[in-house]
Amino acid sequence: MVLNGMAKVMMKETSRFRLLGISDRILDALDKKGFEEPSPIQELTIPLLMTGSKDVIGQAQTGTGKTAAFGIPIIEFGKRSKDGPGALILAPTRELSMQIADELNSLKGENPLRIAAFYGGQNIAIQLKLLSAGIDVVIGTPGRIIDLMERKKLHFDNIKFAVLDEADEMLDMGFIEDIERILSATPEDKRMLMFSATMPKEVLSIAERFMRDYEIVRTKTIEQSNELTEQIYYEVRRENKFEALSRIIDMEEELYGIVFCHTRSDVDELAEQLQRHHYSAEAIHGDIPQSQRTKVIANFKDRKFKLLIATDVAARGIDVNDLTHVINYSIPQSHETYIHRIGRTGRAGKSGTAITFVTPGEQRKLSMIRKKVPGEITRRNLPQAWEIVEAKKSRFTALLNTIIGEGKHKQYLSFADSLLTSEHTPPELLAAFLHERFKNELVMDKYINLPANDTFVHPEMHDHSQVYIALGYDAGYNKRKLLDLIFKRSGVGCERLGKVECSGTHTLVNASAGDAERIVKAFQGEKDPETRITGLAVQDDSISEKSSGPLERRSSKRRFSSFRKDSFHGQRGPHKGKKPRYAK
Repeated sequence: MVLNGMAKVMMKETSRFRLLGISDRILDALDKKGFEEPSPIQELTIPLLMTGSKDVIGQAQTGTGKTAAFGIPIIEFGKRSKDGPGALILAPTRELSMQIADELNSLKGENPLRIAAFYGGQNIAIQLKLLSAGIDVVIGTPGRIIDLMERKKLHFDNIKFAVLDEADEMLDMGFIEDIERILSATPEDKRMLMFSATMPKEVLSIAERFMRDYEIVRTKTIEQSNELTEQIYYEVRRENKFEALSRIIDMEEELYGIVFCHTRSDVDELAEQLQRHHYSAEAIHGDIPQSQRTKVIANFKDRKFKLLIATDVAARGIDVNDLTHVINYSIPQSHETYIHRIGRTGRAGKSGTAITFVTPGEQRKLSMIRKKVPGEITRRNLPQAWEIVEAKKSRFTALLNTIIGEGKHKQYLSFADSLLTSEHTPPELLAAFLHERFKNELVMDKYINLPANDTFVHPEMHDHSQVYIALGYDAGYNKRKLLDLIFKRSGVGCERLGKVECSGTHTLVNASAGDAERIVKAFQGEKDPETRITGLAVQDDSISEKSSGPLERRSSKRRFSSFRKDSFHGQRGPHKGKKPRYAK
């Protein structure tokens, strides 16, 4: 048999896929998508699902090709039917649901399977119309799937495949009861697959209950960190985080990445700060309307802005292969989350950088992550102001040389000659041009002063204060609720504060002297009996001995501002020493 050149090329490019038992129709779709060989998770998973010998738990990170790993067998065995969907895929977020649907539709080629995603935030009438027309592969979030089941518009009597994608994340989000209810409505003889980056006991519990004989497959990306990703961390106080991020952005001209924050309010606050300082950034989290989230993600993939500020949940399903950076603005709560985050850079043979900001109170958390994540997480010093300014000057000089070398400047030569005949000297003219072009970008005073070799500022030094607030767990306040209260009363955001220690009876908050003053003044005028403050005690060598205001000098190197409730009955703060006098 003689093969023409095109056939030979196709056989060569997809031969390893062919060895997995995949049909020519899907091989053709893979070829059109530019897939030349299966990823490790695809090689491990597809044969098991194609033969039907075992159910599968796949332990793999985002970006490893897991969607095709379960999508290809589903398409191979899928058939159009009037008896309801033949495959069900559950995902934790709308974005991931939409991404899976797009990927499967691109893989099906000429297969007439009807594939659609169902999720909250989209008009339910549109989804009901799709179901009434007939859907063969249902993809969706647990909440919306339950809704459609309760409306009796979706039943699973004909299910041959059931997939849980990002199973650990769905369990973390509290979907376990919904998942159990959905799976209980499916036939026992279905083939089932779960993908999970981690393997908590809850995942294995679902496997024991709903899966037949199953096999756990793991890829090397779980067992070892990505060699193409450089992992570094910066020690930085909470109030200096934005300054630290600004320096990194200014130093890395080609930065294109995701910045992770813990909460939605943190995401909004950081994105607004970046935009106020004219950085190219947008926010995404669960409170943003679905239409806007979809637009933000599309614009990010098209590189219309450089930084996406996101929560972990909102970032699920955002699959971009050429990210240069992942920045943990908020340190991950676990090593599993750390792996999830940094797995988004250093893909497809390209190098990447994973940066983590670590505050003084987060050293233990960093230590736990470093013990459990293979590979070195290296400590670095933040770039100094002069380094950033010199780097910008060097880049601009190189740009000018390129423009002149390519002759793009010639149309302005006559204008330049006329300017040189003015009363000003050439250096003055050029300086004026640079001012117009850069404003204060090349001025070192733009950057606040940080220590050269250590970004930590000890809470007992450098005019930093510790604020004692007589509110804690016993009064129903945790760290987040207290930080929200401080922001609401004083306007001091969490990114400006240092370590926060919350106990049953009180909370200690590290802050700069100026922010401590703002917090104290805001609470002194509070009328709510639950948060009313009756006095302020301060210890500070820098205050005048004769001061008659609310601050009185005490022989101590620490400045101490104490909040005191009526119900506190004059009890002093946790610091030992002289009893402070309270301002009247």
